[in-house]
Amino acid sequence: MLVCAVLAFTAVPAQAGTSEARQAAVPAVPAVPAVPAVHTRAGAVRGTAGEGYRTFDGIPYAAPPVGSLRWTPPHPALPWRGVRDATRPADPCPQPAGEIPGGSTTEDCLYLNVTTPDAARPDRPRPVIVWVHGGGFTTGAGSSYDAHRLATRGNVVVVTLNYRLGALGFLAHRGLPGSGTFGLADQQAALRWVRANIGAFGGDRHNVTLAGESAGGFSVCAQLASPTATGLFDRAIIESGPCTGRADRPFAPSALSLKAADATGTKLAKAVGCGGARHVVACLRRVSAARLLAAQDTSQQPAYATGLLPRDPNTALARGAVHHVPVLIGSNHDEGNGWAAAIIQAGTRITPANWPRTVAGFLPDPAQAPLVARTYPVTETNGGPVLGAVIGDSNYTCPTLRTGTFLAAQAPVWRYEFADEHAPPLTPAPTPFPLGAPHAGELTYLFDLGGRPRAMTPAQHRLANTMINYWSAFARTGNPNTPATPHTPIWPAGYVQSLAPDHTGPTNTTAAAHHCTLWNALP
Repeated sequence: MLVCAVLAFTAVPAQAGTSEARQAAVPAVPAVPAVPAVHTRAGAVRGTAGEGYRTFDGIPYAAPPVGSLRWTPPHPALPWRGVRDATRPADPCPQPAGEIPGGSTTEDCLYLNVTTPDAARPDRPRPVIVWVHGGGFTTGAGSSYDAHRLATRGNVVVVTLNYRLGALGFLAHRGLPGSGTFGLADQQAALRWVRANIGAFGGDRHNVTLAGESAGGFSVCAQLASPTATGLFDRAIIESGPCTGRADRPFAPSALSLKAADATGTKLAKAVGCGGARHVVACLRRVSAARLLAAQDTSQQPAYATGLLPRDPNTALARGAVHHVPVLIGSNHDEGNGWAAAIIQAGTRITPANWPRTVAGFLPDPAQAPLVARTYPVTETNGGPVLGAVIGDSNYTCPTLRTGTFLAAQAPVWRYEFADEHAPPLTPAPTPFPLGAPHAGELTYLFDLGGRPRAMTPAQHRLANTMINYWSAFARTGNPNTPATPHTPIWPAGYVQSLAPDHTGPTNTTAAAHHCTLWNALP
């Protein structure tokens, strides 16, 4: 079962009660004379101005997937008359409470947000970064990621988006077209919108980088392996979402088979009273989103052996059956510490005596436990961080290195490891041990999560600027290096760029430090 990392920040509040009527009846636009309207192919939008940037929130890229459109591939958004209010984000897609306070049950959610530096018509079109949010394919929203620092310092256009989540995004059922991949199809629809419309916002439709973290990173992997994504993006950034995840890795599988997804769909249908219906999908379409959320598995992944995703991304990568685009890929030094802290807080006590038995529960094969326990020795005081290292090394760091090796056989690859041992926490809640650079810890260096900047030291601010320089340079040219940043070598040099405050530079010790020889040898 996938244990998803729920980011502990609050999304920008959205307006409740949205429906299909939103597309036909455009609300009045507040008087904002400083922000001229931008004309998309479906109609004009007017956003808001910030210091050196403009944002356009809640732009529809597909029709609301409601009623008979629930569990269908995304349909085109309806055009509108007049100027559409793009000053507030749309509702997040249906999800349980977590990152989104109170959760959401609004299925009219296929909207995106555009952040662009001030000048609408720059001398030359700007690179575009399309950001896919994480959240275990069950939570999250594009509006949670305030991208103004990335846009202004990087001089790039940033698009964040919502996509269908949970059972509404990844239900599989025999005979249902698009089974198991509706959320991925939404992402492709958003990319098609970008190709068609981003020029109106000063973006370069011929220079689009697809980027994401965690489930967003796994999504990028899926799109790299998807034949229906051909031509939709030109570069890729994968943060903490290795393409070599497996279904038997509890914290980071990237996809599951259609057969397994069908079984999950059958279980859901029975749970909501549709298992014995003559037309199961028609019955499911009458079930409320709230009831589906209550009945769905906590583990959700896209399905392969489908039209959109013919192969498991892991298999596609090994065979070279992926889009050959430059890739920037990395993970965080202490990926597993957040999960380990939650496990400790839930009452698990780790001692030298029970460590082999405890670690067996986190491995696909319990017979591996003695070897892993010897490689990661536990004392009376370090159980939490050691468990975090096992989770992070096996599910993220080593699979990320392995992913980089496969990708480098096809196209240029640059690798990083975010290593700020005092990264600003995503939540003020106390933890049983310092988390270091945990899963999602790098996000605050690129975005103001939930619209709120985190407190940083001057050295951390410099690191944030360096990272934005790398990310935006990569989006611009396919190479993260600039004259103003420490040089990062391309993959064949065998190095990883370590990102830490005032200590950014290449290292070739990452694999050894995370015991990747062990993890690569285990079946």
